[in-house]
Amino acid sequence: MKRSQGEGSHCPLVRRHFTQAGRRTVRGGSGWKSCGHPGGMEAAAEPGNLAGVRHIILVLSGKGGVGKSTISTELALALRHAGKKVGILDVDLCGPSIPRMLRVQGKAVHQCDSGWVPVFVDQEQSISLMSVGFLLEKPDEAVVWRGPKKNALIKQFVSDVAWGQLDYLVVDTPPGTSDEHMAVVDAMRPYSPLGALVVTTPQAVSVGDVRRELTFCKKVGLRVIGVVENMSGFVCPHCAECTNVFSRGGGEELARHAGVPFLGSVPLDPTLTRSLEEGRDFIRGFPKSPAFPALSCIAQKILNEAPVGLS
Repeated sequence: MKRSQGEGSHCPLVRRHFTQAGRRTVRGGSGWKSCGHPGGMEAAAEPGNLAGVRHIILVLSGKGGVGKSTISTELALALRHAGKKVGILDVDLCGPSIPRMLRVQGKAVHQCDSGWVPVFVDQEQSISLMSVGFLLEKPDEAVVWRGPKKNALIKQFVSDVAWGQLDYLVVDTPPGTSDEHMAVVDAMRPYSPLGALVVTTPQAVSVGDVRRELTFCKKVGLRVIGVVENMSGFVCPHCAECTNVFSRGGGEELARHAGVPFLGSVPLDPTLTRSLEEGRDFIRGFPKSPAFPALSCIAQKILNEAPVGLS
């Protein structure tokens, strides 16, 4: 692939073995048209590879560090254990952490006639994942791209990944309410996403930032499925007592003020942290953990959101 002059001359490139479909991200080949910005393209609005996806959930937050990737990963695992076929689209382009959380970092992405084939996390192929983390030449490379180039890759992820038949596609987004979020929402809009799951932590600083995310959802016409409060207390690994390290109830209060459902509180649990670090299935491996019922309850509420006959 060819580097763009003046735009991230040190940006990571797609591995050499990727096919021509991958190269269209920055060259603008078949299926793209110029949008008037250097390095930027627009995808034709076609049902294409999302035609077999029943429900799309966008995981959002106006603040970084609240655990969107953790919630996205554990939600996908919980839905899988509920018998659903799940895909995860990791569009946090500057911080793609889900491949490590699912222990598939370094895997190769291949091409079929329909586009990119996502990486399957399990032997049963019940969870599939696409992430920019699979496209980096080196795992510690920084993605030094301007907005139009990021937006082009997001749109290509939406149009060119061959998901097949999925019950749920969970989209892990970067923090904020700006350019990349607009690209995600605009690209997903034709496919009528089920809605947004908004993640916060309990403290007032986080809640204040996440409140702006709810405003963003209202402005772009994206329905909010509900609010999740992450890191809601610390579970002692010795006595299992939960201590409110940050504060308590900020997420629930935010949901009440915004008039949207509160889906639940997930505590800081050392077993959950360890399972993410080691790439283990927390839902299967730690059913007695205090975080387990919280995550299972959130997943069940998401399942209940699906229209009758489409779950």
